[in-house]
Amino acid sequence: MKFIKRWQYLLLLIVGVFVAVSACKNDETPAPVTSITSISPTSAPVGSTIVITGTNFNTTPASNSVTFGTVPAQVVSATPTQLVVTVPANPGNPISVAANGQTAQFSGQFSLANKPVVEVATSITANTTWTASNVYLIRGFVYVRSGATLTIQPGTVIKGGGPATDPSGQNRGGTLIIQPGARIEARGTASQPIVFTSNAAPGQRKYGDWGGLVLIGKAPTNRPSATTFEGGIEGTFGTFNEPADNSGTLQYVRIEFPGIALTTTSNSEINGLTMYGVGSGTTLDHIQVSYSGDDSFEWFGGTVNAKYLVAHRGFDDDFDTDFGFVGKVQFALSLRDPNAADQSGSNSFESDNFNPGENTAAQGPAAANNGLPLTQPIFANVSSFAFQGTPNTNATSGGSGPYQSAMHLRRNTAISIYNSVFAGWPEGLRLDGSATGTLANVNSGALDLQGITIANAVTPVRGAAAITNDQATAFFNTTAKKNTIVASSDVAALLNAQSFNLTTPNFLPPSGSALLVAANAATGGKLADSFFTAAPYRGAFNGTDNWLSGWTNFDPQNTNYDR
Repeated sequence: MKFIKRWQYLLLLIVGVFVAVSACKNDETPAPVTSITSISPTSAPVGSTIVITGTNFNTTPASNSVTFGTVPAQVVSATPTQLVVTVPANPGNPISVAANGQTAQFSGQFSLANKPVVEVATSITANTTWTASNVYLIRGFVYVRSGATLTIQPGTVIKGGGPATDPSGQNRGGTLIIQPGARIEARGTASQPIVFTSNAAPGQRKYGDWGGLVLIGKAPTNRPSATTFEGGIEGTFGTFNEPADNSGTLQYVRIEFPGIALTTTSNSEINGLTMYGVGSGTTLDHIQVSYSGDDSFEWFGGTVNAKYLVAHRGFDDDFDTDFGFVGKVQFALSLRDPNAADQSGSNSFESDNFNPGENTAAQGPAAANNGLPLTQPIFANVSSFAFQGTPNTNATSGGSGPYQSAMHLRRNTAISIYNSVFAGWPEGLRLDGSATGTLANVNSGALDLQGITIANAVTPVRGAAAITNDQATAFFNTTAKKNTIVASSDVAALLNAQSFNLTTPNFLPPSGSALLVAANAATGGKLADSFFTAAPYRGAFNGTDNWLSGWTNFDPQNTNYDR
């Protein structure tokens, strides 16, 4: 009897353990499941990238196996919920992902876009034409060498890709550089602009996805010949003295998501459109730079003129002039993202002649001649929009630094700006420099501001370094200069409320705006130059002519360029 009871007890014990173990297993969290919820875009050409969104991907790119039908594809980058994948040649369906011991398939269909991708990773040494029937992918530094002309047809899309030596395909580093003696002939149209953009998929693009477009000419600068280029571009500049040099043509061109920092060294970024010693024989008009990781436009010396420029949501400065630039610019627009600014303090205009602290023995006469010729460009009819509400003087939430000035004029610059409006900047004018430099240029009339409206600024005018606030204010408020300061309460009557809309803006001033009153505009003087179109109003728009129509794009983040 005792024997039977012992077995009954043992049997009950075994059952209890089994139930307990089963209960414990049921309480465990189920193993994560690999899945695919979407792909974007669903149509793309060979060599471009798509984003696969889902769950339980491996964070090591090579540990995810992706196939288009039976064709394997390269995984560029990976997170637990997203894979960036390069479209292979001859892709099929379905798209499958094998990760962490599981496999998932996409229920939808992927189709190959019509345009093939042509990779360009070596120097262009002979006359070459890029056609709208292809998409061109620039990898690494692509130089157009002296004696060669690169012609780009209207409607052509060019993307910036990874370094030519990097097999990972990261969307980094691609830069097109037009060297002295070379030319680019990129003549788009209002209906068929030429687009330089990111190689990332819609929704995945960001500041500094690639390098940018660099023009290097033979016009003079105020730097000696040993001066190196920013961003690691080969060679030096400062040798040439050909003011009428011709680097070619950029017309109806968009440059999107450029401005990569190539190293951790300061000033290693490439701007959206960078111009070194570009001559007056070059044609620049109707150019939009969007989401630049550094400046949108920067001129390092040179004599080139330009009209109809757009700086959209740049990270650092919109229009940066240095090293003796003496060209002329008319009709320019800046629209800023109030949540993104550079740690250096972002400005609409930053104008320098040279930085005395940068002078070294290798730069020789730069210190002795105080940087001649002076940086002395003339800008007219500029509209610049930052904050619609109270300007933020702190670091921005989506950037690395604060907004600073609509116009930071410093270091012996002699820039002149006419008939322009700057709205929503923390500071309007910061006049910065020495009594023998910037202030002397003010007193001589070499540096001039006329017909300027500063609206909704926390500090409309201030001095810096050796220039006092009183001196800066007296200069700006000189009656004959017709400059005005508009309080935030009066902005509604001055500007179109949609001027600050980041994706669907409207910049035409409302009827009755003081910007449109001809008597408020500066005339004559430096504006009498034959380059300037008669435009007796303040800002880039006269109230009826929207010169942005057709060729600009204020939402490049969501544009599919693969169709």
